[in-house]
Amino acid sequence: MDKVRWGIIGCGDVTEVKSGPGFQKADNSELVAVMRRNGELAKDYAMRHHVPKWYDDANELINDPDVDVVYIATPPAFHKEYTLQCAKVGKPVYVEKPMALNFDECNTMISACKESNVPLYVAYYRRGLPRFNKIKELIEEGAIGEVRCVTVRNDQELITPNEKGELPWRVDPKTAGGGIFFDIGSHTLDILDYILGPIKEVHGHASNQGRTYLAEDIVSGEFVFESGVHGTGMWCFNTFERVDMNTIVGSKGRLEFSTFGSEPIRLTTESGVKSYEITNPTHIQQPLIQMIVNDLIGKGESPSTGVTGSRTSWVMDEMVKGYR
Repeated sequence: MDKVRWGIIGCGDVTEVKSGPGFQKADNSELVAVMRRNGELAKDYAMRHHVPKWYDDANELINDPDVDVVYIATPPAFHKEYTLQCAKVGKPVYVEKPMALNFDECNTMISACKESNVPLYVAYYRRGLPRFNKIKELIEEGAIGEVRCVTVRNDQELITPNEKGELPWRVDPKTAGGGIFFDIGSHTLDILDYILGPIKEVHGHASNQGRTYLAEDIVSGEFVFESGVHGTGMWCFNTFERVDMNTIVGSKGRLEFSTFGSEPIRLTTESGVKSYEITNPTHIQQPLIQMIVNDLIGKGESPSTGVTGSRTSWVMDEMVKGYR
């Protein structure tokens, strides 16, 4: 494969800036088809983004001979179904995060792709961003000494129904797998897996304090990495303000950074405080898309796969299983 021709299933908001243009701007890559159940919206997207083909049937896109790889940008409830269809016809898959509704579904997807000998990638795109690779680099070169522990704090205001009494799908467990914790907490857990290695033990508590929707709106947990590093996390989505802060503490210093913000990374040691200001690209998934393209054409390796993505789903399942 010299050039990767992409098809998108579910060309919604996430594909407008974050991902869609990245398939067109990456080297050795092009976007050739999009699909949305509403054909008029699919056609509109294709025209605005100069995509040659559009469909209102996912099966047609999956079986299009001009599509080499499929990006599944639907809610998690449909990830397993479409991944299995792609694997059946021998096409690699790039699936949005979280990878599926639960860890069991992730394993089914991994098995199907392995049986068909096709790669499976997950859109934990922070693994491709310079900001987080700098953090990983600082830790690996010993900037904070031996890593001891990590703390995570993520707060947001409570989501309430709109004027029509509707709630977003992201707080519907049947569609999203859980609540906002599954939507955005997954990013932090995955990037910690990338920076510090896999988590081997998890204990958590989840509750619904706001009683506005069915999914959990607060999750707390403690976890231990295979390396022996300890971690704690608090994700509260029914508070009055937004907080996004991660702290990795080592024997000789600490690193502080946000998962979603753009403020500088802070390195504190006995020598003082040093800041690293690294901006994210406009199309935030483009660096990971480029890595996946390079992997597919034999010129590199993707840091985000079905196996790594499934680990984050396992951690989340363990944290909320008491609530379920």
